[in-house]
Parts: sequence; structure tokens; C-alpha cells
Amino acid sequence: MSLPAKTWFDALYQCQQQGKSYVLVTLLATAGSTPRNGGTKMLVCDDSAFDTIGGGHLEFEVIKQARTLLQEKTTAQKVEHYPLSSKLGQCCGGATNVLFETFTQHTQHIAIYGAGHVSKALVPILAQLPLQISWIDNRQGMLDEIAQQAQPNNVKLLASEHPADTVATLPNGSWAMIMTHSHQLDFDLVEAALRREDMTFVGMIGSDTKARRFRTRLSHREFEPQNIQRLVSPVGLLDIPGKRPVEVAVSMAAQLIQLLEPEKTSRSQQKQAWRENTQLIQSLVTTE
Repeated sequence: MSLPAKTWFDALYQCQQQGKSYVLVTLLATAGSTPRNGGTKMLVCDDSAFDTIGGGHLEFEVIKQARTLLQEKTTAQKVEHYPLSSKLGQCCGGATNVLFETFTQHTQHIAIYGAGHVSKALVPILAQLPLQISWIDNRQGMLDEIAQQAQPNNVKLLASEHPADTVATLPNGSWAMIMTHSHQLDFDLVEAALRREDMTFVGMIGSDTKARRFRTRLSHREFEPQNIQRLVSPVGLLDIPGKRPVEVAVSMAAQLIQLLEPEKTSRSQQKQAWRENTQLIQSLVTTE
């Protein structure tokens, strides 16, 4: 995933907003001739790098080292010494110490199945949260239309003829929000998601009647009652009225925000947290 940032400080802000792990690289003391002065910084992610510490083989080796540190998935600091000699293919003749500061973030992944009106209202809201979003549909034309507008960096569009097959490929601990144009496809997705014990949220849009019918069908397929109860349907907070796509989307987003803050578990705490976000929610609705 690339970020639309050119400077390390812009990239740092975006990484923090999106919950993306990164390494902040800083040139410390330098001796002799070096491409950049001490204090110069760059930021390295697993798939991109921002700003420069002077380019050349030094920067290549530094980026490689930073990505090795990212794979360790631990927040840490490390200093490495680099002589700018023929060993690095640079003839500056100086030397520098490089500080690597690794910041690891846990980013929740969610798969949004369906590219209809509600999901079009929901995804822009979720994209402002520390989430990585896979937006999946079996209608290539729908996704092509969506792709004509620039999407947030934490949103990935995926066309699949058989969306239920993609459930097995989702990262461990993913969430699924199911809202396709087909009840049968919804059921196939629910069934595939519930077969994964690691999926911590499986939600489906629809009425109480639809949810009851799906639970009955699942029981006929020998799903255990406790597994069937993992299905959250209908989705969204009942406190939020309205049936317009943006109103439904805000209700669903509010429910997911609560999951991102699991310490707010009591009903009273959830209501209080929601009241604190009333102004934001109202602004989202009125801009529709």
C-alpha cells in the first residue's frame, strides 16, 4: 500500500492515522564527507519509503535493514554504523551512524462484501479509522465505477467471481461485513466466515426475518448453536434511526467503533461514547 505523502513527517502522520507500522530513520553523527547532514530523516514502511537520506547504496541498505526490523513486529530502537567506502559502492569517504526507530501498529482488517449504496456510504467513514479495508464484489463494472474516484490508501478494491472463496484468504482475525445484492451470496459468505474460528466479527445487513432464516439454514448444516450465534444480524446500533444509506452506514460504523475500543463494554459506557461522537455523526449525515 502506497501513501500520497512526499515528506517523512506527512507519511508519519498518515501511518499513525491508518495504524500502519513504520521505521523512522535518522542520520546521527556524521564524519567526513556524507550525502546528507546529521539529523536528516526518512520514513520506511513495508512497501514504501518517504524522503531521503542521500540516496545511493547507503539508502538502499538502510531501507533493507528497516524492513527487516519491521518483520520482527516489535517496537524498538537500534543504531547501526555505516562507513561510506567502496564496500557500499560510495566514494564519499565519510561515515555515519543511523538510528532506526521501529513503531509497530496493529491494524484491524475488515472485508466489506458488496458495492451497493450502503457500502458506498460506509467505506468512506471506515477509511478514517485505523482499519485496512478489502472491498469485494463479483460485479467488475460496479468496482470499475468506484475506482474512477480516488480511494483512501487503506481501501483495496477486489473483484471476484466467487466472493465466498476469498474468505479463506483474509488475514487472521479479520472482520467481515456482508451486504451483497444476493441473499444466496450473503448466505454463502456467512457460512464461509463462520467456518473460520479466528474471525472475531461476522456481520450481515438485513431484517430480523432474514437473520432467523439464515440461522435456521445454518443449523440444518450442522453448525453448532454457539457458532451460529457469532453471526451479528441485523447490524448497527438501534439507537440511530433512519433508513437512508448514510444513516444505516453511520449506525454500522458506530458498532464497529465500539469493537475497536473493547474496554467500553457496558451498555452505559457505549451510550456515553456514542454521545461524545454525536457532532461527528450529525456532520456525516448532513453532508450526504
